[in-house]
Amino acid sequence: MGIRGCAFALVIFAGLFGALGASAVAQDHAALPPVPAPMSEPRPGPVTNGPYQPQALLPGGIVMPLFPPGSPYLHKDRVSEAEQYTPDPDVPGRVSRIVNIHNPSIEVHLVPQSANTGTAIILIPGGGHNTLVVGLEGTDPVPYFFNYGVNTIILRSRLRRDGYDPKTDEVYDAQQAIRLVRAHAREWRIDPHKIGVMGFSAGAELAMATAIQYPQFDAKNDAPADPLAGITSRPDFVGAIYPGPSLFTKAGNPPIPKDAPPSFIICAGWGDKVHAVWATEYFTAMLQAGIPNVEMHIYARGHHGMGLSWRDGTAMGTWPVRFTDWFRDLGFLGKPGEETQAVKDVAAFVAAPSPARP
Repeated sequence: MGIRGCAFALVIFAGLFGALGASAVAQDHAALPPVPAPMSEPRPGPVTNGPYQPQALLPGGIVMPLFPPGSPYLHKDRVSEAEQYTPDPDVPGRVSRIVNIHNPSIEVHLVPQSANTGTAIILIPGGGHNTLVVGLEGTDPVPYFFNYGVNTIILRSRLRRDGYDPKTDEVYDAQQAIRLVRAHAREWRIDPHKIGVMGFSAGAELAMATAIQYPQFDAKNDAPADPLAGITSRPDFVGAIYPGPSLFTKAGNPPIPKDAPPSFIICAGWGDKVHAVWATEYFTAMLQAGIPNVEMHIYARGHHGMGLSWRDGTAMGTWPVRFTDWFRDLGFLGKPGEETQAVKDVAAFVAAPSPARP
């Protein structure tokens, strides 16, 4: 056989002996204990005689209803109904979707004071107005922005499938969320000039509406009896992620306030054409109005949805990095209290003579 052949045979024998020995040892061991059930899985709150109390989806969340009991914005015959959760079938403890939202709310997640930029992003999940994708587009982005010192707020807005109008009720929820966060800015160590929204798909429809409809909402909700009277619903920035149709769709021409906030828009082109067209309509309207710091990325490859994930390694998966670059350039990742570049640019544009419309 020769020396090399003998060595090879010894290796094979040793491998077989090792495998048999390991098998014998494994058979001598007791069975592994069962895996325990997941701890603290989020569940809907109980039904009571009063308004339903939304429950936190992530540990440490501060949950607050948007409107006080008895508000005309609420449907009093349904406000006590419980939300309905769809748990993620693969990830214990992760809520994937929510429906039956009749007492809309915000869930606040703060960063440590040592890392705090003072910036707050209100996340508006999508879902075609038929469900709220709170996992992918609500809870999942929280740790990403936490690493940049950005406070996050998950909005649970009402849905068309539950009898609400996306162009009024759902937009009101987003506008009220901005006012509510700004009202509590001091106690949450949030800079009142660094509060904005990021909407996904149907949620981006609401985000884009907040960029231009705040004068009307503020005027409508300025009564002395309103505890948020005098607090504006104007967002300081807007993120529109693979957006649905805007108010500029189908030749819409709503007035654009001269102090409209900067916007960041992304979408896939090939693979998500209709949303890319809607994104372009919004971008074009803002660009023609001269609104400062509006940025858009239409990626060649990609598809709808997927939140902040990398999308199989395509360039579209890097959009959170592009957003962070834009965010940093406009001063939202600086220290609390520092005037942002966004504020300076808006002020300069408002002070300048209005350009002639093309």
